[in-house]
Amino acid sequence: MISVVEENRTWSYWRVLRDGKVSALLAGDAVTNVGDGAIITALPLLTLRIHGDVPAPLAISAVEAAPYVLATVLAFTIGLTRLRIPPRASIIADCVLRGGLLAGLGLLAMADAITLPVLVCGLLVASVFRMVGMSARRLVVTAMVPPEGRLAANGLLGTSTSLATYAIGPLVGGILAAVRNPGIALLVDGASLILLLAAAVVIRPPTTGSVDGETIPASGLRILRRIPLTARLLVVVFGFNLFYMPVEIALPLLVRGPLRGDGLSLGLIWTGFGVGALIGAMLTGLLRKLPERKLLVSIIAGWAAVVLLLTIAPSVPYAVVVLFVGGLIYAPFTPVVYTAVQAVLAPDEQQPVLTLWTAGSTLAAPIGLALGGPLVQGVGTQGGLLVSALLTIALVPPAAAGLRGHAVRASEPDHVGTADTR
Repeated sequence: MISVVEENRTWSYWRVLRDGKVSALLAGDAVTNVGDGAIITALPLLTLRIHGDVPAPLAISAVEAAPYVLATVLAFTIGLTRLRIPPRASIIADCVLRGGLLAGLGLLAMADAITLPVLVCGLLVASVFRMVGMSARRLVVTAMVPPEGRLAANGLLGTSTSLATYAIGPLVGGILAAVRNPGIALLVDGASLILLLAAAVVIRPPTTGSVDGETIPASGLRILRRIPLTARLLVVVFGFNLFYMPVEIALPLLVRGPLRGDGLSLGLIWTGFGVGALIGAMLTGLLRKLPERKLLVSIIAGWAAVVLLLTIAPSVPYAVVVLFVGGLIYAPFTPVVYTAVQAVLAPDEQQPVLTLWTAGSTLAAPIGLALGGPLVQGVGTQGGLLVSALLTIALVPPAAAGLRGHAVRASEPDHVGTADTR
């Protein structure tokens, strides 16, 4: 089994939050996540208003995939080469570029002056630093706590995502879309980056090899090859994310079609997921005695069951309950995965590996969205959900086999920098 170093589980959330600098960064991260959550609901609804002659599934696919393309290119460049951007600088660059362009797109949409190509191109450029910036937030926050506080820090980042991105944000986006032009959510998302920008400007993280952008001798790929556990986890997460993506395309069409809902309905469904994920994230610490391999595989199987239940959704309330259960199941996945990866890395290995690892796992999003659009167009909304569920179920056996027997023993040091993980 995979066993994260026992010391990494000793800190509580409250102990991490007592550090004012960490709390400030987490607060900025939470507010930003609310804005990102708002456009989960608003972007598909805005796309449905402006897609013109482009088939709706293909238009949604293009809009949803656009923020990942250039962001993935930059993240892979950092992970595969010796290029380093200090995490603090990455956060600032992301806030400035994304905040400004999202606000501009929002104003165009509110004036009914936006077109599908403008929206796609704007999201493409705005998100150049998004992936690197998100990885940088995790690097900075976890660098500001000792190793025994990492699981709690990662858990707080996961709780922020669950509460803000999936519980509060989509509901806000749905309400804004219902009472105003969906473009206002883009304006809100741009403005939500201000607090994170202020925190990044003021706070000086520790100057270690993982956060200060110093030259690191090995590329992320080389380190990944040396530590097989990180590579195996990357493959599992990539597949999990890839097979999930048709859900993001099918869900708004499911709401507008068979469920006969509106923007608020879509927001409520995502909020159901967020509330479940929030509860799951808060309870993550209670799962610390479970074998991580079995836990991660169970989450993958549980999520597949949730998507299967969505294929037979008769009403919006039913879909809300199903996504609530889905959020509850999924929430522990990211904190456990990232803590397992960080436990086997030396401080100066963190940025290249986590950036490459995040890029590799996130690369599944644009690929899944690009493939998901034609898939849903070809087999229909319920058919797309069914394919997503079956592919996720098929991931369970290779995931269990790939992670079997690879452990980080509690007696080992906090990182393994020169030998394979066994």
